[in-house]
Amino acid sequence: MEWRSVQFDWNRARAFLVAAEEGSLSAAANALGLTQPTLGRQVRALEQELGVELFKRTGKSLELTASGFELIEHVRAMGLAASQMSLAAAGQTQSIEGVTRISASEVAAAHVLPDVLGRVRRTAPQMSVEVLATNSTSDLLRREADIALRGFRPEQPDLIARRVQDSRVRLYATPEYLAQLEQVDGQPNLLAAEYIGFDDTERLIDLLNQHGLSVSYRNFPLLTLNQLVQWEWVKRGLGIGLMLEAVGDLEPSVQRVLADHDPILFPSWLVAHRGLRTSRRVRLVFDLLVAELG
Repeated sequence: MEWRSVQFDWNRARAFLVAAEEGSLSAAANALGLTQPTLGRQVRALEQELGVELFKRTGKSLELTASGFELIEHVRAMGLAASQMSLAAAGQTQSIEGVTRISASEVAAAHVLPDVLGRVRRTAPQMSVEVLATNSTSDLLRREADIALRGFRPEQPDLIARRVQDSRVRLYATPEYLAQLEQVDGQPNLLAAEYIGFDDTERLIDLLNQHGLSVSYRNFPLLTLNQLVQWEWVKRGLGIGLMLEAVGDLEPSVQRVLADHDPILFPSWLVAHRGLRTSRRVRLVFDLLVAELG
């Protein structure tokens, strides 16, 4: 294949990369904060500059052509290099102005971070904080966030992690829901109860079985990917669900299930890119998170 010499435009190459990764123009436009027509024009302009077709359009989906496959790894390497340059530049700043992005689960964002955010506002009122409340793992290497609060230790060598206090989690339900269950020796039959599942119900089943509850998929007739919705369902008496002990114990409409058992402990890790630890702004937020959560 012959490639013609072209004037390089990174915006067009990035549009091609994200469109390939997302699989559609609409998803790629949303990821880049562009309109779909704008992103489509960038991809078409790159195709015209290179003189090749990069995608096959099948309905609303995109499939890479042979030429697209040949180019995508080169563009992906360029994207990683651009991210590394951005990280290196961000790590050199000594200003505490600007935006620091924190990624955390929905429950952590709603119930764990507020105290930390208050301290940040008092310590550095000129700084802004953006919280990404998501149960997905944010890509710190691509600057989706500066800091992440996670339930696992990262394996990438470019990320650093600090373990903070484990999350104490318990099962909760309304007294009315527990009262309607079949009673065994004066206690609710939890093996016949209904539990509210997450996206990874298999992991939750394994976890409950490890704590003495022999449950299966039949015990999970309701599923939601949103932790705050799950908690609201528990408070409405739809079943048994997990919640942070500090949150559940303060909710008057529910009570502990298996109150005489120890809480379930989940590890918590603060994660940041190694280069960003030299940023005064990010380091300030990181250290405040350690002090508040440690």
